[in-house]
Amino acid sequence: MRLSRGLPFLTATLLAGALSWPTPVAATAVGEQHCARQEGVRVPGAAYQQSACLPDLTTSGLAGTPYTDMADQAGLTARGTRTPTGVPGIQIDGYFPDSSRFNATHGWRHDAQFVIRLPDRWNGGLVVTGAPGTRRQYATDTAISDQVLALGYAYAATDKGNNGSDFYRDGKRPGDAVAEWNARTTQLTRAARKAVAQRYGQAPRRTYMTGISNGGYLTRWQLENHPELYDGGVDWEGALWTADGPNLLTSLPTAVARILGSARDEDLYAIGFARGSEFLWPYHEQAYWGVTQKIYRAEFDPAYDPGCPGPSAGTTPEQILAPCASDAAYDYASRPASVHRAVARVALTGRIARPLITLHGDLDALLPKAADSDVYTRMVDASGRGPLHRYFTIAGGTHVDGLYDTYPDRLRPILPCYRSAFDTLVAWVERGTRPPADRTVGRPASGDVLNSCALSTRTAPTAGR
Repeated sequence: MRLSRGLPFLTATLLAGALSWPTPVAATAVGEQHCARQEGVRVPGAAYQQSACLPDLTTSGLAGTPYTDMADQAGLTARGTRTPTGVPGIQIDGYFPDSSRFNATHGWRHDAQFVIRLPDRWNGGLVVTGAPGTRRQYATDTAISDQVLALGYAYAATDKGNNGSDFYRDGKRPGDAVAEWNARTTQLTRAARKAVAQRYGQAPRRTYMTGISNGGYLTRWQLENHPELYDGGVDWEGALWTADGPNLLTSLPTAVARILGSARDEDLYAIGFARGSEFLWPYHEQAYWGVTQKIYRAEFDPAYDPGCPGPSAGTTPEQILAPCASDAAYDYASRPASVHRAVARVALTGRIARPLITLHGDLDALLPKAADSDVYTRMVDASGRGPLHRYFTIAGGTHVDGLYDTYPDRLRPILPCYRSAFDTLVAWVERGTRPPADRTVGRPASGDVLNSCALSTRTAPTAGR
């Protein structure tokens, strides 16, 4: 789902122009093996690709260059988060054939863009992700790419084939745009596995799927529908889509109604918003609830109110983020069967076929866990796949870690717990080390909350099992 960063970020994004490409470093800059076989790596199916041999593939080395986009990462991580540096290797940027033109990165104005990073020192693994929200392929460079590259993994990310607040305009029928997200992730995974084999002379020994928010949804969907491509995944607050609800269209109308004064706090509690998260609601009223309801209703139910959003979600940041009054009265349960069929095309089932670890903050005020990961956990159990799943609620966690900078006394970043969860998944898959049981991970009273998280720290059982 959309991860809006508010007016300052949105304005910067809308006004940002393309950067020029710097000259890549020579292949001898770091050593004889630096960027070996660079010219022989071709991404299968790509309509265009451009590769560079770089001395550092992490954001520390790439910030300020066109090899990453720090603005598109804004708000996802907290200031003060330590990130690795000094990972030389090859970066491949490009795009697959596509008819839509939302992504202007590199001045290409072409969707289905991807980035693949191949470190010189490879551990035999590959990590794949898709952009959270309506962001693009560099969105999780700080949150995910830096760490996995430092561990020796190759890394691949996709823009999901359409992006931005008007993503719903892609496709011919309701649900097409979101369905493309899944197809593009599968496409990139297959292509990246072959590119890895060309670079290192052998296919990945392990492939992991992971992501934040919409990327978490992609992780769930891939492990349900294409387990042959992956060995496991970590789902960080994935969006839940089910044909009969709950989904974003069953929770957000009430949130929008509260913005417009026609719903009470008790109404939000009734649909899963956590007591204690109220201090986060004013921010979400300005930056999340209105635009998210608007664009996803337009994706799955465009006939509901043609005037909202109409041909576009808006042209100014204020227009894009504003709620539509008619959406406050939206009743998903009473909408035509065609709307439910559109959601069913992309719905989750819980039938994962590879190990999955789910993380969700108990103060998430966009995707409240009671209407999301609690429900998904029950779906996994009902499908008989419970032994393949672990669920950790992060006390004090919310949808984006950047809000920790505003409320350090009330929140904790989820990223350190995500890193622990990834290590836990690898141990589970590769060494057979069973992870801790489902639990709530308590907010520590002291210590480095920005950079450490012990998943074994327990305060209460996690709901759902």
